[in-house]
Amino acid sequence: MIDLLSQSPVQPQVQHQEELPGSSAPAPTSDRVLAAIDVGTNSIHMAVVKIQPALPAFTIIAREKATVRLGDREKQSGRLTLAAMERAMVALRRCQEIAKSLNAEEIIAVATSAVREAPNGHEFLHQIEAELGLIVDLISGQEEARRIYLGVLSGMEFNHQPHVIIDIGGGSTELILGDGHEPRSLSSTKVGAVRLSAELVNTDPISNSEFNYLQAYVRGMLERSAEEVLSHLRPGETPRLVGTSGTIETLAAIHARDKLGFVPSPLNGYQFSYKDLRDIVNRLRRLNYAERAALPGMTERRSEIIVAGAVILQEAMSLLGLESITICERALREGVVVDWMLTRGLIEDRLRYQSSVRQRSVTKIAHKYQVNLEHSKRVARFALSLFDQTQGVLHEWGNEERELLWAAAILHNCGHFISHSAHHKHSYYLIRHGELLGYTEVEVETIANLARYHRKGGPKKKHESYRSIDSKKHRRVVDQLSPLLRLAVALDRRQIGAIEHVRCELVPAARELRLYLHAIDPEDDCALELWSLDQKKAGIEEAFGLTLVPILEGVPVVR
Repeated sequence: MIDLLSQSPVQPQVQHQEELPGSSAPAPTSDRVLAAIDVGTNSIHMAVVKIQPALPAFTIIAREKATVRLGDREKQSGRLTLAAMERAMVALRRCQEIAKSLNAEEIIAVATSAVREAPNGHEFLHQIEAELGLIVDLISGQEEARRIYLGVLSGMEFNHQPHVIIDIGGGSTELILGDGHEPRSLSSTKVGAVRLSAELVNTDPISNSEFNYLQAYVRGMLERSAEEVLSHLRPGETPRLVGTSGTIETLAAIHARDKLGFVPSPLNGYQFSYKDLRDIVNRLRRLNYAERAALPGMTERRSEIIVAGAVILQEAMSLLGLESITICERALREGVVVDWMLTRGLIEDRLRYQSSVRQRSVTKIAHKYQVNLEHSKRVARFALSLFDQTQGVLHEWGNEERELLWAAAILHNCGHFISHSAHHKHSYYLIRHGELLGYTEVEVETIANLARYHRKGGPKKKHESYRSIDSKKHRRVVDQLSPLLRLAVALDRRQIGAIEHVRCELVPAARELRLYLHAIDPEDDCALELWSLDQKKAGIEEAFGLTLVPILEGVPVVR
């Protein structure tokens, strides 16, 4: 068992509840079992863990792996093949059965590069949900890198020193720079062992010309990410390189058999040099599939892609100028576990900053697009107040949806950065492509749509942005919460903070929702805010089948 907390504890700052995109609750102290699944380009991995919140720490009690090769896509269309999807479905069903047998309370699943890029990737996720009842979240390359960072942090002590993490997957390679605190650099590049083997390797053993081209291609693709990592190093810093993923573990095992005569178990912490890696690469490139597969510990599937994977590591080490690499056996799926613990308040010390990664990411985008944060925070405060007061009365949404509403409220006006005209549509675009960390793809799409509908017409199926939400649940979130955001915007129409607070009262007999507005200045008639509420009330009236009645200081508005 590896303790997650190895640095001095720091008490988290306390914020007012209305300003938080979630609500706090006492952390449970009893052990919990969770399953985390990584649906990758080459394999599906699952880790089942026992979480001990009192420490907090987690112990891996079971692992499952199936090589399904989702990355073997149709060459012309790039679609996932029926055979690959069926292999994945079988593997996921088995993962479910194992998780259930171990009494896992929840299964968290994420999909990465292959599903992310395939034209039918979303259809596949719908199929999984329909057949297995399992929701698989699609995450961006940067979000994948962030969770890999969390996973490595859970299994390795950084001692405040800079570490570069490389994770070589089937479809992409992630490079991360961090020192145990805020990640300084997160990148994901479309070079992976399966992708390159399928696209660039046609000879067996690989010919000199193909090998040279492969090296040059990988180097060119990784240059930008490597430069970004190096640019975030401080003077005098020399980072340690940490490698994760099956490809790197296989290379470490080859090295260990050559040097030690056996493979250490676990491999966590095992090191080998850049010079030794070059020797291994030169050896592997001269072997054909069958000869590589005959190497001790090498599976047939791994033998097909190991040369491309080894070249990725070799070129990355060369670009970074690092002479050795250390193995860490924790990566994305363990990062999924850590992220789950963070979002539930089970970790407050060493990784405490990551529990607010969503808020900080939203704020970063807001600064980037010069959002008026004073106004946006007031809108967010009103939106969350309306959400809380109508929860269980008009809607049944919880903390997760509350947080999406908060993010949309903060960013609803970011489209002004492009143009005032149709700025709500510009807001959608900037949010959708703003690389918000901590959110899944469907959550980013939901935030963008909530912001998109803070003004003008409401959600319609003919709108491309609304159709892009491939989850019925999240479409309902937009349908029911965008009207609350519209009202919140109206309550600060002059952007001067004229309204101090709002109180909601539902009158069932009259099917009325009364909004009692308290003005900061008793002499202010808040005419513009009341007019704006009247203009924007149709959304909430249609969504919930009621009449909205704003009341200022006890005086009903004449409708």
